[in-house]
Amino acid sequence: MIHNLARDVRAFTSNVFLVTGETTALVDAGANFDVVERIRAHTDAVDRLYLTHTHPDHVENVAAIREAFDVETWGFDADSEYVDHAVADGDSVPLGDDDYDVLHTPGHKPDHVCLYAPATGVCFAGDLVFENGSFGRTDLEGGDRAALVESIRKLREAVGDDLSALHTGHGGSVVEDPLSDLEVAEHAAQMG
Repeated sequence: MIHNLARDVRAFTSNVFLVTGETTALVDAGANFDVVERIRAHTDAVDRLYLTHTHPDHVENVAAIREAFDVETWGFDADSEYVDHAVADGDSVPLGDDDYDVLHTPGHKPDHVCLYAPATGVCFAGDLVFENGSFGRTDLEGGDRAALVESIRKLREAVGDDLSALHTGHGGSVVEDPLSDLEVAEHAAQMG
């Protein structure tokens, strides 16, 4: 089961996905709201916290989550204060009841990753791509438009025709024809 804990939050935050199952985990921590209370409405324990990248809107709540649930974090940048365990491109990590492939997808930020479960076609895309074919900004420090285009291509190749759900860092999740939104984002990013 996947719950977006930030769905109705009226503050500057990323989405925060709680995935329950064999490995109850969060994807991103969010910012500027009481995420701990929202987690506790669904579960008493969190096994892992995955970070798609370390922009403030995705990590500000990390300290509160660590303290409340005694949980460690996984992310790409081992030097970040927010990352306890480094993941690398090609790693596999448990999330809910499935194993997710780690895809290093820089462009929005150098430490950006997407998590993709080949068995179910579910992808947590962070700020790489969004619904309706929009894509992550590249005008912040570490942003690189050419790298972003390559990362979108990499994600497109990894999912093949099997993408069933695209859970993004902001806005709504795409559960109807997510491949189309991904392809539009790839085309739009190349044009910009």
